[in-house]
Amino acid sequence: MTDPSAPPEKRSTGETLPSDGPADPEPEAMAQARARVYGLLAATFDGETATTATALDDGAFDRLAAVLPVAIDTSDLAGTDYDPVALGVGYDNLFVVPGAHYVPPFASAHATDPSEEFESDSKYHSAGEAGELLGDPAAEMAHIYDTAGFEPERGDGIPDHLAACLECMRALCEREAAILNGTDDEDALAGVRQLQALTLSHLGWLDRFEEAVAAEDTVEGVFATLARIARTFTAWDAREGVQEPTPRTERESQ
Repeated sequence: MTDPSAPPEKRSTGETLPSDGPADPEPEAMAQARARVYGLLAATFDGETATTATALDDGAFDRLAAVLPVAIDTSDLAGTDYDPVALGVGYDNLFVVPGAHYVPPFASAHATDPSEEFESDSKYHSAGEAGELLGDPAAEMAHIYDTAGFEPERGDGIPDHLAACLECMRALCEREAAILNGTDDEDALAGVRQLQALTLSHLGWLDRFEEAVAAEDTVEGVFATLARIARTFTAWDAREGVQEPTPRTERESQ
């Protein structure tokens, strides 16, 4: 996988997705590349628009979309000199300020079943309905974070916020790379990959999220495309990126 966060002249070569053929990267390099992608996506969906603008201007998202196994139209990302302030307005209108175009960026809002133990005195939410803030999906993600020893800094303190989930994946991929680089602890490697798979299994709501963003971001289309890239990348990673542990002796003989 090419590093999507680097400008073209700084990109490493020879990195492809596993489905692209025999020129697969080493497991450590692959874990590092996945961590960079998750870090960029986490910053994007946490409203870090200066980072998003730089990545858009550098073509980072176009490069990422180009190596994914599903064709993604990135024509809405074709502009240059993106303004972080303008991106911030678009981000706020979609993901922060409840209004005509608001799409909640957390899993609980897109749940199809009500949480079992949810109580709310909000006039906007009735007991027994799905779509609450801090519902069961938030509790499930908080449990994953506790198990992983991870404390999210992104996501406004909402455990099932997309930015927090993606930040967790970044940390887990970095942990995987560190294990591959420094130890022969096969149990630790298996554990971190199991946590990655578990985290990704809780991101199925991105299908509904991406559809909702596409329906609301119909003028600029930037965040609709970025949501599509995030959904596609996480789906690919769940299927192909999270690898079964290979014993160190076998890795060293390859």
